[in-house]
Amino acid sequence: MMSAINPLELYEGWLKDVNIDEQTKEELRGIAGQAGEIEDRFYRELEFGTGGLRGVMGAGTNRMNRYVIGKATQGFANFLLGQSSSPSVVIAHDSRRNSDVFSLEAACVLAANGIRTYLFRSLRPTPQLSFAVRDLGATGGVVVTASHNPPEYNGYKVYGADGGQLIPDQAEQVIGEIRAIASFDQVKRLSREEAEAQGLLVWLDDAADQRFVDAVAAQVVQPELIRGGAGAELGIVFTPLHGAGNVPIQRVLAQTGFTKVSVVREQEQPDGMFPTVKSPNPEEQEAFTLAIKLAGEVGADLIIGTDPDCDRMGAVVKNDKGEFVVLTGNQSGALMVHYLLSVLKAKDKLPANGAVIKTIVTSEMGADIAASYGCKVFSTLTGFKYIGELMTKFEKDGSHEFLFGYEESYGYLTGTYARDKDAVVASLLISEAAAYYKSQGKTLYDVLLELYAQYGTYLEKLESRTLKGKDGVEKIGAIMNDWRNAPPQEIAGVRVSQMLDYSQGLDGLPAENVLKFLLEDNSWFCLRPSGTEPKIKVYFAVRGQGLGEASASLQKLAASVMARVDSLG
Repeated sequence: MMSAINPLELYEGWLKDVNIDEQTKEELRGIAGQAGEIEDRFYRELEFGTGGLRGVMGAGTNRMNRYVIGKATQGFANFLLGQSSSPSVVIAHDSRRNSDVFSLEAACVLAANGIRTYLFRSLRPTPQLSFAVRDLGATGGVVVTASHNPPEYNGYKVYGADGGQLIPDQAEQVIGEIRAIASFDQVKRLSREEAEAQGLLVWLDDAADQRFVDAVAAQVVQPELIRGGAGAELGIVFTPLHGAGNVPIQRVLAQTGFTKVSVVREQEQPDGMFPTVKSPNPEEQEAFTLAIKLAGEVGADLIIGTDPDCDRMGAVVKNDKGEFVVLTGNQSGALMVHYLLSVLKAKDKLPANGAVIKTIVTSEMGADIAASYGCKVFSTLTGFKYIGELMTKFEKDGSHEFLFGYEESYGYLTGTYARDKDAVVASLLISEAAAYYKSQGKTLYDVLLELYAQYGTYLEKLESRTLKGKDGVEKIGAIMNDWRNAPPQEIAGVRVSQMLDYSQGLDGLPAENVLKFLLEDNSWFCLRPSGTEPKIKVYFAVRGQGLGEASASLQKLAASVMARVDSLG
């Protein structure tokens, strides 16, 4: 039985700890007497989940700082040393504040444990880390990023030898190793100079970048079309939203034949404060305000935006009224599935054992499209690590050939060079699709309407509620328990046909605190606590005949469900 944590004792312990630097102690002295602030910073250790760490930066056990990073890295090192006699690790980071500091801290801890560590000299996309682990034959990887969280956050994600994020059983072993570290005295560390001198800290060069760009560029399915002029005809506006996508995406687009690319200059340079947006999230229309303005000025056909670590891609296109609209992750995914599979079929390159992988909260539209081309569709829990895990299984047993994997949250991958979602390849593939359809006199939106006419109008919506701190954790738990213990028989006038409780490990999937409700009209909704933010997320999906009917059904369903959620939160 674990003893209860006393936040004040931990706070005072940090002030006395000789391992803690004076600047950190000064920050802690600044909150002396603030019981609520002390409790929030020390009521728990920042949880190392299946994706690693993520939290607000600052001093304390429930914050992101070099000491929490050091302890996590020591635990990861102990895990790796138990797996291999000569492990090696690749580390990458994004544009967030302290990402470079935390990356070097992790490298110095790994080096002190005799683990050779490869480090990029500046920010790189998360998918490039996944690629580099595989490319260099490393035992593991680390990315310092908090994806599209607000500026005050940072995070730490851990990868295995296949280039994918650690799956639950591996993560549990790392968590066990971290918990076994009783004090910061047990965290080993070399200085940067010592690590370099011993050959345990190796800086990656430009050749590593080019190998990644070449691997992504190889995913073009109609290179002759793009180089034959279609690439030069498509006007693209691109914004990296102050993150890691700027250089690699421009390089890949140029290398494959896209020459009319305009970059949003105000958002081109890395900046962890993300000064031009409320949130550096390509899911949000507001993030594209400057890009839409530029697109209007240059007459662009397509707008692309990527998040700080460049693993999520959002696309903006003109609708049938000539207005720029942000495609949902589900819409972009369905368009890319359709384009990829239709071209492969036309070229007689569609494998008989082709597979498309999506998550349980992703629209069924892409699945229906894939099935119509004879592809097997697999559904995983939320998190690209599960898609990567299946990809590695296919690679080992030869049962299926991976073609495309995606999440509704703007994460996509085609090709097997990586095991994580990649906004670089997604930017390339959606640009290729847009160029192809433009050569036929169509926009991506035109094609989307054609798909709705053929497969039904699928619409989806995500609602989330942020509930911070210890009280927030308890409220999220109460909401999940309420729906689990008293499931509705009917919602928004439609009978509930089934409740799927994934905490029981349904369909051979790992157990996870997720509830999904299937309705008799083929709509569904799903409740899921976020694994990376203090949020509860509620997903909605409907299928109707025409945008009007589907939109009305979606709004009605969401209103009914959120009324009950909000009454509890």
